[in-house]
Amino acid sequence: MLGLKRGIRMRTKTIGATYLLVGVILAAFVAVLVAVVRTTSAPDYNVQGAAAALIQPVVALVALTAIVCLMMVVYRNVALIRGTASERYFRTFTADKPVEWVERPTRTYMNLLELPVLFYLVCLLMLTTGRFDSVQVSLAWVFVITRYVHAFIYIGFNYVPLRFVAFLTGVFTLAVIWTRFAEQNMIWHLS
Repeated sequence: MLGLKRGIRMRTKTIGATYLLVGVILAAFVAVLVAVVRTTSAPDYNVQGAAAALIQPVVALVALTAIVCLMMVVYRNVALIRGTASERYFRTFTADKPVEWVERPTRTYMNLLELPVLFYLVCLLMLTTGRFDSVQVSLAWVFVITRYVHAFIYIGFNYVPLRFVAFLTGVFTLAVIWTRFAEQNMIWHLS
């Protein structure tokens, strides 16, 4: 009984330390977001240059998605060739589950088809309306970097607390992008 209590206390301390680390990283990231948002926007540059600046992070995210898709195909085929996964599993996804590393790129790929949809949409809306500034472009790059970090953590070593931080920083960044876009377009319509 004493050993069980000691084990629970040690686990509680470990979980507490993990959440403290997550909190510190998120607080630092929020400070970075605030600094980016508070920077004065550069004067409007020509329309083609502005569009190109916003399209670059979009292309970078598409490139990440393509790389992870390729990794998914390679990992799965290597697993089939080595016999660590069965064709039956890939037919039904219910039986003969392969080792965890085989499916990490697949889950990462699916992540890149979920949250980033809102990123692609806001970028398309910004390009269509022309209502964005250099701060929005910087935030777009921050979002893309969070997705690269998330993918690296997920596929590389899958440490859940860090993966969670990478995910939340992307969510926060996307929320700021959408909030700024909404504000810029509401002010434009009200004036």
